[in-house]
Amino acid sequence: MAIDDPLKDADPVKGTASTVSDTLTDPAATPTDTATTTGTPTATTTGTPTGTPSAWSSLRPLVLRLHFYAGVLIAPFLLVAAVSGLLYSLSFQAEKVVYRHELRVPVGDRVLPLSTQVNAARTAHPDGKVTSVRPSSEDGATTRVLMSTPEVGEGKSLAVFVDPYTAEVRGQLASYGGSGALPLRTWLSELHRHLHLGEPGRLYSELAASWLWVVALGGVVLWLARRRTSKRALFLPESGATGRRRTLTLHGSLGLWAVTGLVLLSATGLTWSTYAGANIGKIQDQLGGSTPSVSATLDGGTGSTGGGHEGHEDMPGMTDDMPGMEGMDVGVDLAVVAARQAGLDGPLQVTLPTEGNGYVVAQTDTQFPVRLDSVAVDPADGMVIDELRFADYPVLAQLTRFGIDAHMGVFLGLVNQLALAALALSLILIILWGYRMWWQRRPTQERRTGVGRPMARGAWRKVPLKVLLPLAAVTAVVGWFVPLLGISLLAFLLLDGALGLSARARARQDPKKTA
Repeated sequence: MAIDDPLKDADPVKGTASTVSDTLTDPAATPTDTATTTGTPTATTTGTPTGTPSAWSSLRPLVLRLHFYAGVLIAPFLLVAAVSGLLYSLSFQAEKVVYRHELRVPVGDRVLPLSTQVNAARTAHPDGKVTSVRPSSEDGATTRVLMSTPEVGEGKSLAVFVDPYTAEVRGQLASYGGSGALPLRTWLSELHRHLHLGEPGRLYSELAASWLWVVALGGVVLWLARRRTSKRALFLPESGATGRRRTLTLHGSLGLWAVTGLVLLSATGLTWSTYAGANIGKIQDQLGGSTPSVSATLDGGTGSTGGGHEGHEDMPGMTDDMPGMEGMDVGVDLAVVAARQAGLDGPLQVTLPTEGNGYVVAQTDTQFPVRLDSVAVDPADGMVIDELRFADYPVLAQLTRFGIDAHMGVFLGLVNQLALAALALSLILIILWGYRMWWQRRPTQERRTGVGRPMARGAWRKVPLKVLLPLAAVTAVVGWFVPLLGISLLAFLLLDGALGLSARARARQDPKKTA
């Protein structure tokens, strides 16, 4: 069956296929699909070019064909990312229920010294090495003592949960990342990132992130350029529409509402991808937007040998089991006091000293306005040796932090998590409606197992050279910068070319059949 070009012999003033039958994943509608099912005339327009042929009228078939192929072939990857992302966004609240015993305790009369709580964790896990501590940040919350231990995998810590009022160890769980994800959220996060396949699995998520912004923006451009009876039909599904047209209006209007969030998810997802992420990091460094860190290096190794700090042995909170400190450590409690005096309030994480380095005390409050300042404290005398304010970060580093935290669901807490869930659910519906439109536009009633076909080949030949050359140049640059996008697009072109050659060969063998 031949596929009619919706742009061929179309009158841009009338409601013909060129101006009415745009789809997002299902572009090439039949003439009967282009009519308004409610009987309302399609006289008014919103964004459709009129008059003489324009660059858009020649570019539109190419956008339709690209959007079709991306929708059909990339959508499965996007669907997996959306479903796993939806589950991840719900895991924050699920953790509070599943791990309530470890996270919450009855409120006591007074909070014990932090060093006492740390020692309780050490006693419970003598083979572990304490690396950092997250003191209880609110009434009834446990303290997390993070340890490096063979019990947990690479990149993770053992979080020992201690009752801050009694020093009772409430349990221990593997913890991952700066947000302190526990096993449930970690499992879903790894499912979303690499399908539990390790580094090879990250290609799936990078491919999805690479194409998400292309599909979303392309779909919105097509949606905005359609003829419609009112501006309301731009933002809401068309009332009274049935069949494929109703599916199209659901697909398009929801895509318009979700496009900003989807593009942001794509951009932030690419920042820590394998290949595009490396390119983004290089540009960020060149622009002076790399994320700074507080310096905890001790001058001349002070604190590691105890030289020059005699007389501190009896300071409150001092511990005598810190690596290389030989009893010359003011202790974690006084390190926190020094940080509080330097202006750090709210939830904290205290990284314990290592050879040649002091304490690092950092705020961990990602709620807006964020509190992410940090200081370094000399373990020998409790003096602040360096401090870093989040306000002093380069603007690009601040934006990167906001974007990544928002993608991870920790920027605005519950509001952030609900927004992620809404975006993931929207993407799922958009994809399912896109496939439904493809199914609803089967070529004939006899071919009940058939599916809709893409825009006719040769769309690029309709694009004026003055538009095609810059477009090709931009595509090449973007394809180099986002490698999986470029490689997969090239694969699409090769596949499409092969199919075209095969169709022409069949047509030569049987002239009665069309490509």
